[in-house]
Amino acid sequence: MSFRTFQLSLYHLRPWLTLIVIVWLLGSLGLGWLVNSLLIIFGLLLLAPIVAFFGFRWWLQRNLVSDRCPVCEYEFTGLNQTQLQCPNCGEALLVQHGRFQRFTPEGTIDVTAVEVPAKSLED
Repeated sequence: MSFRTFQLSLYHLRPWLTLIVIVWLLGSLGLGWLVNSLLIIFGLLLLAPIVAFFGFRWWLQRNLVSDRCPVCEYEFTGLNQTQLQCPNCGEALLVQHGRFQRFTPEGTIDVTAVEVPAKSLED
């Protein structure tokens, strides 16, 4: 290894060596708390996006509901505890307990129609 190669390798390490010397000097002057607080802030800046990403994924897994519309049987996705409209038929739906339910305003009576065959009326 020649002297020139050694100089080039030191040239690439210069920023890191400078940082180490500054940290060492601050620590020897009694300002180690400053170094520790900067390291904590730097660590939080690195960890915060990772924690936010996994937290958002966890929240989505708990609140994203994929179900069928109770009116037209169209399958789509919505967020739990929200009100939305079916993109196929336009029915107002409420997402509760992981299921889509028809949204009926207060005072509305929901009636289920039953088809009666014509022969039973003649008998």
